[in-house]
Amino acid sequence: MAGCSGEIDSDHHKEISGRVLLDFRKTEEQVRQQLSRYYPYLSDSQMRAWESDGRLEMKVIEGQKKYFNYAVNNLFRIDPVARKVRDTLFPPKPDPLDSIRLNNTGAILLAGQPGKPAETLRITYEFSIIVDKDAVPDGESIRCWLPYPGDFSPRQRLVNIITSTPAGMQRSSSKAFHTSLYAEQKAVSGEPAIFSYTASFDISGQWFDPGSFRVKSGFDLKRSLKAYTGENPPQIIFSPAVKRLADSLAGNETDPYKIIRSYFYWIDRNIPWASAREYSTMDSIPDYVLKYRHGDCGMVTFLLMSMARYKGIPARWQSGWMLHPGEENLHDWCEIWFEGAGWVPVDMSFGLQNSEDNQLREFYITGIDSYRMIVNSDFGRSLEPSKKFFRSEPYDFQRGEVEWSGGNLYFNHWDYQLKIVSIEKIYF
Repeated sequence: MAGCSGEIDSDHHKEISGRVLLDFRKTEEQVRQQLSRYYPYLSDSQMRAWESDGRLEMKVIEGQKKYFNYAVNNLFRIDPVARKVRDTLFPPKPDPLDSIRLNNTGAILLAGQPGKPAETLRITYEFSIIVDKDAVPDGESIRCWLPYPGDFSPRQRLVNIITSTPAGMQRSSSKAFHTSLYAEQKAVSGEPAIFSYTASFDISGQWFDPGSFRVKSGFDLKRSLKAYTGENPPQIIFSPAVKRLADSLAGNETDPYKIIRSYFYWIDRNIPWASAREYSTMDSIPDYVLKYRHGDCGMVTFLLMSMARYKGIPARWQSGWMLHPGEENLHDWCEIWFEGAGWVPVDMSFGLQNSEDNQLREFYITGIDSYRMIVNSDFGRSLEPSKKFFRSEPYDFQRGEVEWSGGNLYFNHWDYQLKIVSIEKIYF
């Protein structure tokens, strides 16, 4: 992985094994207890059936069965029969995120300016990393990288840091692919180390009309775009499974938009969202998604990008946070290059919307809503300044990174928090 290899220390494999243990902590007894409210007479054969094809994610670790921490929740997301059992007992409530997205994307379409930023918001927020007390010996320096909005997208501008603790945090350069604030402070015995800042930025939604895209014979690309059509192992790969699916869906089609649309529809219909293991513990995310038929936002994005690039269609990563009120969370998406438009945002995870209006329904194939904070314009790149030790998240950068002279501090040694201070609509 570009930008990662230099940051991997000699204990890499031991580190990964420890991370797997943290992801797989549930015992069979605990899983059966979780399932008992839905399946009071759960049979061994049913458990084995769920385990055999990964619907109930499990590993044998040191001779014992250990289940993924979110295995039960994921079972109901992945298996339609199990989901029906759950929903019959506990009918689901409407997801407020659906209405927030429909309202915002509808307003972007009504703005009537395809390709131009629309429905601009000014978002003020606080971001903090709290390192556990005594995670680092007293007096040792703690190095911390915090995610920060980048200025590499026309949708995001006027980024402004208001306050920070410690003061004088170092902002990454304009060339950084992972935009960050960097700071150091000394560990104090018995006290947590807190890194925090408040900032504001303007962010817009955007939608492109597919009718404006042009088809160039043979995908004749500029040299600068060809870098976005190649593999980037292990997460952008042209494996046999990826190539088979991409070819079967595209057929003889030569229009890049129609190809991407067919991929988008297939993934939306066949790959349900599910909580993910840490990416650093997975060798090939696209193959994992195709084998087990589920994935989170970044996983389906890696799959879509792999398929697009394999067909010669430029695709690049973008990620950060989704900031829909009450739904703030990490989020990944991408951008696809279409002739006649340029880089077009595509949110594979948000998928097709529940609307009879086709533009609203297919909005996320060529558009993105306003509630975003864009931090990353690629994946697996080096931080500024570079880390000395293998990153907690070597591909994405949304939670932050922490280390000291004794090594990396993994996520179980610190916490992060993003708090919205205000969201204001900007009128021009």
